Amino acid sequence: MNDTMESNNDFEAYGTYKDVSGWFAAGSRRPPSPIGRHTYDIIDPVCQLALANPYTGAFTDFFGLPSNPLCIFKTGKPWRVRTGQAWRISREARPVCVHPIQPRWLEIGQLICEHLDSRDVEWTSVDPVCFAEAEKEETTGLHLWIGVVPGTLAFEAAKEAAEGCKNILAREGFLDIEVAFRQSVVTESVGPKLLSLKDYIGPIHELRSPFTPTLGLQIAPLEAPHFEGTGAVYLREGGPSDRVFLLTANHVARPPAVHDNQPLLHPYNSQPREEIVVLGTKAYSDAINRMTSTIKSKHLSIEMYSEWIENLGPFVEDEEPNKTCTRKRYQHSVEKAKRKIEYTNQIHDEVSKQWTTPNQRAIGYVVHAPTIAIDDGPEPFARDWALIELYRDKFDWDTFQGNKVYVGDVMSSYGFIVKMHPHSEGRSNLKYPLDGLLQVTGVLKEDEIHNPQQLDFYGEKCLIVFKNGKTTGPTFGRATSMESFVRTYPAYGIKKTSIHIAVYPYGKKDGAFSAPGDSGSIAVDWKGRIVGMLVAGAGTTEATDVTYLTPYWWIEEQMKKVYPDISLYEPVDSDD
Repeated sequence: MNDTMESNNDFEAYGTYKDVSGWFAAGSRRPPSPIGRHTYDIIDPVCQLALANPYTGAFTDFFGLPSNPLCIFKTGKPWRVRTGQAWRISREARPVCVHPIQPRWLEIGQLICEHLDSRDVEWTSVDPVCFAEAEKEETTGLHLWIGVVPGTLAFEAAKEAAEGCKNILAREGFLDIEVAFRQSVVTESVGPKLLSLKDYIGPIHELRSPFTPTLGLQIAPLEAPHFEGTGAVYLREGGPSDRVFLLTANHVARPPAVHDNQPLLHPYNSQPREEIVVLGTKAYSDAINRMTSTIKSKHLSIEMYSEWIENLGPFVEDEEPNKTCTRKRYQHSVEKAKRKIEYTNQIHDEVSKQWTTPNQRAIGYVVHAPTIAIDDGPEPFARDWALIELYRDKFDWDTFQGNKVYVGDVMSSYGFIVKMHPHSEGRSNLKYPLDGLLQVTGVLKEDEIHNPQQLDFYGEKCLIVFKNGKTTGPTFGRATSMESFVRTYPAYGIKKTSIHIAVYPYGKKDGAFSAPGDSGSIAVDWKGRIVGMLVAGAGTTEATDVTYLTPYWWIEEQMKKVYPDISLYEPVDSDD
């Protein structure tokens, strides 16, 4: 590990040195007169002067993360920066899966949170994390990466708060853990039978998937279809019941802005149903527009290839073999484009006739949704889940695939395997699903989350996860074994601290793991075991640096208090 690593944060062109220094002095939320982002990641002399007041790493410590968060203050040795007209060095956050503090982290983390509260720091998250230069093996030591509401913490106040955190860590025997404050907000990430993907790996697989019940199902409340999220997993009520439920986040099924965070527990038949639709306002529009764009694109391709075929002229005996092969390749491309247009028109016609109105897309109704709150047990997880009872006539149970996550158009089969299992050891045990659907196989238990056995590319223990969400679709991420502390839900009258599993971007080239609208989706490991349900993220309104999960093993415990026999929908054989 190396705490003198080079750093390379993007400097946003906030105007002149006078502008920036005035912003720091005033402690305002944003610099005056922002003029956008530099086209090139080059530090010019004016930027260097600005960065020197008051914290030299303000715009350089965390460059490369999805939101390029501003660093208010960081303890420890300064990270190296390139000088002069130099390109910035991108940084990555790396999760922590093994550290001596881990057995006592929840206890010590609570002391850190109490200290921040005592100093009136408007903190949003405390994330234990390491950092590294993008795509490099060497990492820093462990940092407590503390998010604060933008514009609320001045440099000197951050310095004093960090000193108090360091004193707590030293008292508990952890002298080498550093503390960093950054600006960050935590946000929630909010008909006919569904179509089938079974035996459908054709050229419109990715266009058909939004209208199917594969996991990553895009949902919204019927009465407020602009509040959009994602379905988590299918469950059987069990016992004598044949009811099938869909799990999601409570703030997706019953947005507090609409329902004032009131619970819904076993609704009576006389109560109006709170129906849930597949594809909210934007999701439906996006799905239709994607088909329309595909058809237009393929028509243009046909025109282009047809013109090239015409320029080649008709086939003649003894023509050059290369010319013959080129003509055949163009003709094949034309036929392929025509087939895609035909298939796309078929699904477009089917959807536009039967799925146009939100009422036609209703798939069930909310049957249980406890108040969003922080659990008062020994582990203060956020109680933010809801169950939707599905209308049986809206699903084709003969082709229903159950709990399978759609991964079909992410990348090649080899690319998927390498991402999910970056170390060669044991990689041969991972098989790519031929139907493009990854089967959920079970639940990753608490002890396995805290002590993962998987190895990353560099041979370090890691927990690689995969999810398919409404907004960002299929993405890979790196989960941590040390919980993050999160201060959230202030709009609902709750000012308590919850803990979550944090997931960081897989790498610089992969972008954020999630975005608003992905709430409710599940993250699974390489064996298809559920790690947790996505409920929130930290960063800016434009980008998410850290994604927060509630562990599924805990949600399952809560559901069983209401439905003792509830269980995951059984695996479905693709050959059935």
